[in-house]
Amino acid sequence: MISHKKRLQENIVEIKNTTPKNDGYQMPGEYEKHEGTIMIWPIRPGSWPYGGRDAKKVFAKIAGHIAQFENVYMLADKEHIEEVRDFFASKEYTNKYNIYTLEIPTNDSWARDVGPTFVKNKDGNVRGINWKFNAWGGDFDGLYKDFEEDDMAAVRICDKLSKDYYDAGEFVLEGGSIHCDGEGTVIVTEKCLLSKGRNPSMTKEEIEDKLKEMLGAKKVIWLPFGIYNDETNEHVDNVCCFARPAEVILAWTDDESDIQYEMCVADLKVLEKETDAKGRRFKIHKLPIPKRHVLVREEDLEGYVFEEGEDTREVGERLAASYVNFYICNGAVLVPQFGDVNDKGAVDILENIFTDRKIIGIEAMPIILGGGNIHCITQQIPV
Repeated sequence: MISHKKRLQENIVEIKNTTPKNDGYQMPGEYEKHEGTIMIWPIRPGSWPYGGRDAKKVFAKIAGHIAQFENVYMLADKEHIEEVRDFFASKEYTNKYNIYTLEIPTNDSWARDVGPTFVKNKDGNVRGINWKFNAWGGDFDGLYKDFEEDDMAAVRICDKLSKDYYDAGEFVLEGGSIHCDGEGTVIVTEKCLLSKGRNPSMTKEEIEDKLKEMLGAKKVIWLPFGIYNDETNEHVDNVCCFARPAEVILAWTDDESDIQYEMCVADLKVLEKETDAKGRRFKIHKLPIPKRHVLVREEDLEGYVFEEGEDTREVGERLAASYVNFYICNGAVLVPQFGDVNDKGAVDILENIFTDRKIIGIEAMPIILGGGNIHCITQQIPV
């Protein structure tokens, strides 16, 4: 983790030495109103083939949709910031005046995981949380070795947005590994938060207490699993999320021959017997995963440049495709599409759940080949 001294040298705003819970702050639900969304321009050669050629088009399309309803802050390093500005100055985006560029270097483009987690109080004041980031596992099973800029991203974003922030110290967490209802309930997966590459010296109870303190939460619900072969150690944002208080969406398959089936059943059993922080039973919506497994093809490997020690892709590798990895913005829900027969069904299900928002399908293959999906590349800033 970057030292306190280096942060002060970069003029980063005040570090709060208390905790969100102590100060009356808590993480809101994603379905609550946003001030804006943070994204990071895709350039890492080990994630985005051909310098992000296809990924940049999808990122820009997503930013354009979100910008119709709220601000978008697109991060890029000094070398690429003008490319971003030129891209959004094109005719297609000339009316999107609320897409802003922030010159902040990162190692990759997963804004959800490296950006600050925002919390707010009853007066509407917003502060950030800086977690320690170690590329999803550090020396144990991390995906790349050089993640110093990613670890600094949260505090640099808070600086640019003039937000005070809390520092979680040595506690490792990514934004995609938590989902909150805004009313004191947090959902996580055991497979991720108890993985040996994150906080191995802490017990499950200690991790839960830390989450409650930092997120202002009252209850943590532990699902056993995420999506099979998810290289984040099965983040919760790929398998289960809140649609509104006491209402969740769970990734699902009816195919009993699929390894994912037993994982989904185990998660369902937990949700069926649990209650939220206010004692309410959950309404559970099942959202089928793609019917066909999304696999890496030989042609998909063209254009990658992997660093030494970096996790690589292999032909036939199953990718963790899930429609639950959608993003809720103020007026729409952006849902991944994989060219699968279940694509339209996912849109239809979400239209029945989010009746007050437009459901927009987004071609997601260029993102999932990078290792994530729509929710992974977006981080909300609450009002």
